[in-house]
Amino acid sequence: MELFVYYPWLFPLFATILGLIVGSFLNVVIYRLPRIMERDWHAECYDCFPDQMTAPPQETFNLSYPASTCPQCDSKIKFYDNIPVISWLLLRGKCRQCSNPISVRYPLIELLTGAMALTIALYLPASYWSYAVIGFSFVLVALTFIDFDTQLLPDQLTLPLMWAGIATALLGWAPHSLQDAVVGAMAGYLSLWSVYWLFKLITKKEGMGYGDFKLLAALGAWLGWQMLPMVILLSSVLGAVFGIIQLRLAGQDNQTPFSFGPYLAIAGWIAILWGDNITHWYFTSILGF
Repeated sequence: MELFVYYPWLFPLFATILGLIVGSFLNVVIYRLPRIMERDWHAECYDCFPDQMTAPPQETFNLSYPASTCPQCDSKIKFYDNIPVISWLLLRGKCRQCSNPISVRYPLIELLTGAMALTIALYLPASYWSYAVIGFSFVLVALTFIDFDTQLLPDQLTLPLMWAGIATALLGWAPHSLQDAVVGAMAGYLSLWSVYWLFKLITKKEGMGYGDFKLLAALGAWLGWQMLPMVILLSSVLGAVFGIIQLRLAGQDNQTPFSFGPYLAIAGWIAILWGDNITHWYFTSILGF
């Protein structure tokens, strides 16, 4: 940490490179984690009903194995073809072996994580808290794209994220107290849980998934309970605007379910960096306090 004090430019550079590298790994997480969950569910169902289901696949499949391959020609991706952003540009977005197009989303996610880490490093001084916020951002990126793809928010990510937020307060890294973090986690979960059951009692329909409750609990742990109203309001506005645009582009009506987790994640990331400034601006400029 002292090195970053003597050379202030080093922290943004280190954070950006780390963000690009982690972004490459997050592409694997986003693709594989939902499939790992499906395999686990299949195995659990087979254990309970072996006579009514096919046996689950036995080959190893996790975040590190098997090695990444081209979905078209099944050739293994070499390490020099897996350099964040650069490899995609050098290959012109195509597989080296069969010229099958490689989705532009892969380098865009790497650029996104790099830009988010750079923004944090420029806005927050080098400290345990800024390092933690960078890690927090990486998990939000993974949750966002998994939810967009599958409408799932895996417990494997949301629950560790919540406990990590409480841990930062316990260790004294966070700008809020441990009590605020614990109350934030409780209030975050219970607020959406209450809305869920109220909506279900009135309409007999489910308005959101339990993953959203756990994600807001995690955000409450990282931000403290004081930031939850702003997160809920901002995510609701973002969800209403961009969710409707998303449905219209997909040719679907307003009754079609859409992912709310990404908008919670965006609101939480904005709040952890600029929440105090937004709150101050609101009370002074809008309310006149």
